Amino acid sequence: MWHYKILKTGFFYADGGAMFGAIPKQIWSRKYPVMEENLCELAMNCLLAWNDERVVVLDTGLGTKDLDQLSYYRFHDLADIAERVREAGFQPEQVTDVVLSHLHFDHCGGCTWRDADGKLQLTFPKALHWIGERQWENFLCPNDLESASFRPDDILPIADAGLLQLVEENFVDLDDHFRLYIYKGHTMGQLVSFFKSKEGDCVFTGDVIPTRAHLPADWISAYDTHPLHSLAAKNRLKAKMERRRSRLFFYHDAYQPFIQFPSR
Repeated sequence: MWHYKILKTGFFYADGGAMFGAIPKQIWSRKYPVMEENLCELAMNCLLAWNDERVVVLDTGLGTKDLDQLSYYRFHDLADIAERVREAGFQPEQVTDVVLSHLHFDHCGGCTWRDADGKLQLTFPKALHWIGERQWENFLCPNDLESASFRPDDILPIADAGLLQLVEENFVDLDDHFRLYIYKGHTMGQLVSFFKSKEGDCVFTGDVIPTRAHLPADWISAYDTHPLHSLAAKNRLKAKMERRRSRLFFYHDAYQPFIQFPSR
């Protein structure tokens, strides 16, 4: 069985219309708070999971480097993922695996940091970094919709260090109780993590279901590059979770980072 801890790495603001796509504001604003200028506050809720053999980090947040070009999002209360791991009782060098749901900067920026000389360093220098193969290909040759979401300095040092592990098939097992699945839609090759804890099955969904308000299948963000794939992925994921009660973690929900699903 696995133990886990939510690692809160900061917040930012995104346009509510973009977050909820075709859903009218008068409907989605009942489910998720909206601020002035039509902005929604979003979190970056990473996860730490560990057992006797492995220490796994699920997504790494934005990090704290090279933020000047991202001022539009008003990032605030940022926390270093390495410091959050230390607070949980581990050193960054003890992390064996980093699972990146996808490579948009708000999910993987914390993979690297700059030292006093401005040189890039790996946050988890001994960890294998798991990435969907299609996502890696998309990162190397991005489409026009996603090119601004990828930052080479977040990921290329990991590849240069030989610590990149691509998920080529539909799923891969880290062990008998920890499995990574491919769920495309928001972006190609996105990973969703399933593991067993003492509370039961746990699911870290990345941006397949970014907040609790996005649980309805047709509540699809305008940030999703392939909406019909998103719809199918969400239905597939919910069907899998409904077969046995799961603890569902929301990466971007600033108010409720997890729920039991399906609720009773």
